[in-house]
Amino acid sequence: MKITLIGAGNLATNLGKALFHAGHEILQVYSRTYESAEPLAAILDSQPIVDLSLLTSKADVYIIAVKDSVLMHLLPDVCAVNPEAVFAHTAGSMPMDCFRGIACHYGVFYPMQTFSKSREVDFSVIPCFLEANDEKASQLLKIMAESVSKNVRYLSSEKRKYMHLAAVFACNFTNHCYALAEKVLKKCDLPFQVLLPLIDETAAKVHDLSPQQAQTGPAVRYDTNVINAQARLLSDNSGLQDIYEQLSKSIHLTTIQEND
Repeated sequence: MKITLIGAGNLATNLGKALFHAGHEILQVYSRTYESAEPLAAILDSQPIVDLSLLTSKADVYIIAVKDSVLMHLLPDVCAVNPEAVFAHTAGSMPMDCFRGIACHYGVFYPMQTFSKSREVDFSVIPCFLEANDEKASQLLKIMAESVSKNVRYLSSEKRKYMHLAAVFACNFTNHCYALAEKVLKKCDLPFQVLLPLIDETAAKVHDLSPQQAQTGPAVRYDTNVINAQARLLSDNSGLQDIYEQLSKSIHLTTIQEND
């Protein structure tokens, strides 16, 4: 399949590599700057471009992997290139209907994973959520998705919003807690790496237990002696102290509700 990538960020980089290794031809990589487009285009043996007027009309699928705030500004120019092609965005929160009236065949290709350019991922285990407005878009997106992932599902725009919200809790908020933990450790000159065995085991447990069953710590039993003592350690940072107290309350309330 002939594919053009609109975007050269974290997601586009990892998806582009997966598609290239799956045997697809990546015709072009578009980005606002050559500094972004050229390195990825070189890996994918494709043409880097920084001007949408240079987009080829020969692609079967155009994948738009850009920030939500930029997406709508690009769609009219991108979709005008080839009316018979399939156009798909990769955003978790943007509805499929953002293409309505702009493209004939369109959909969503949402790989649910955290991506960084510097880290290789095994794309075959990543859940890929698809949505399509017609049979042509559905077939091409399914072929493309199944060539890189063993976990392909169809999901409506409405349900995908909740999927993305859940991912923010499970990934972005969790990672932020790692950053906060690192700040706490710096107070006693300890490296973040001392937490890695704990982090690894916490993540491993939810493969076998529900998150609620895996929950441990003073907030589960609402041990106020420990909770108040730890909150006092954060007295020099009211924001962090508030996060600690609110999370402790949330854990305790969820535990009560599960046991009722």
